[in-house]
Amino acid sequence: MLVKVAFRNLFRNIRRSMAILCTVAFGSTALLLFQGFIAGVLGQFKENSIHTQFGHAQITTTGYRETRFADPSKYWIEDYVTLEDSLRKEEKISQLFPRTSFGALLKHGGASVSGYGQGIDANEERTFFHSLNFIEGQNLSTEPNGIILGKGLAEALNVHVGERVQLYVQPPKGGYSKATVHVVGIFHTGSSEFDGQSFRIQLPQAQKLLKTQKIEQVTLGLDDEKSFPLIKKDIEEAFPGLEVTYFEDLDTIYYKHSVDWLNSQYTIVQAIIVSIVLLGIFNTISSSILERRQEVGNLRANGESKWDIISLVLFEGVFLGIGGLLAGTLVAVAVASAVFAGGVMMPPGPGSTRQFAVQFAFHIPMLLQTIALSLVACLGASFLAARKVVSSSISESLNK
Repeated sequence: MLVKVAFRNLFRNIRRSMAILCTVAFGSTALLLFQGFIAGVLGQFKENSIHTQFGHAQITTTGYRETRFADPSKYWIEDYVTLEDSLRKEEKISQLFPRTSFGALLKHGGASVSGYGQGIDANEERTFFHSLNFIEGQNLSTEPNGIILGKGLAEALNVHVGERVQLYVQPPKGGYSKATVHVVGIFHTGSSEFDGQSFRIQLPQAQKLLKTQKIEQVTLGLDDEKSFPLIKKDIEEAFPGLEVTYFEDLDTIYYKHSVDWLNSQYTIVQAIIVSIVLLGIFNTISSSILERRQEVGNLRANGESKWDIISLVLFEGVFLGIGGLLAGTLVAVAVASAVFAGGVMMPPGPGSTRQFAVQFAFHIPMLLQTIALSLVACLGASFLAARKVVSSSISESLNK
């Protein structure tokens, strides 16, 4: 009976009900749009981190990343063939990318610049690491003596696609190795530090320069990121001398710290928005209930308890909250789809060199969180307002 009465009460004063609906809808829209924007930014950071440098995870020898060695190559992976055979049998691993990194001196014309390179399986990597943005030429593929350069490094060398660069490398065992490579492409990732020193060549070429057959690390492309804990466990049990690291821990500076910072920012803004919505709903519901003092007095004179009155107002708050949530969700999706269909252009972040477009991203957990916060706000405001009204005596309510 209380539910029926509460639902009918919504239509007794359309103006009052619409005011509460609009308040809840505004708050829900603001929460969803802001959280969708934050999710879009984090998604962009994540994709850029995975598909430019780190993949979903990397395999190295145990403790290799945390320790500084006089001769790092002593701690590289020696028997890659056996490891590869085992990894190929893992159904959740879609791609393998063996890599070897090294420092080198690059020369072109009269310019000599120090750089940090990677030897890669270029033909395999080009389909996965697709977030490299090429301003000249194309990605490295099957060219045995090809090289791709970061934008800053290419500018320092004053080199362009088709020209040749000399590489001078000091192998771990001493001496030096030299190779002449031709520039296939020039890329930028948005990270000025990375673009200013990075280059990539074919893995056989790098191993030849370093005079080794070892592999520094194996980068993984996964079918499903959620399978990472199981994959990590299987690999580390099969190969006790190796460890598997998730990309979040590999990209602590740019990705993980950005996630922590943006989540903290969202928590503060979320609290502000919820507070505003709570005060708005409380004010609107309080005003509407004050107008209904005589109605409340009549109900109590008719034998209804204080809790019955409070329950009635709470049911009204639930209905209005659900209606406002539906309206707010539709408005948020419409605004994101129509007004910001092309995304929101963001200026370059710290350490970055390019703008990027952020697409709003809405996820089920986000919707559930917004629903929970909005309903709590509605119920809290309704309870406080109802409690205030029923605290008056029946005679005082009837005389209003």
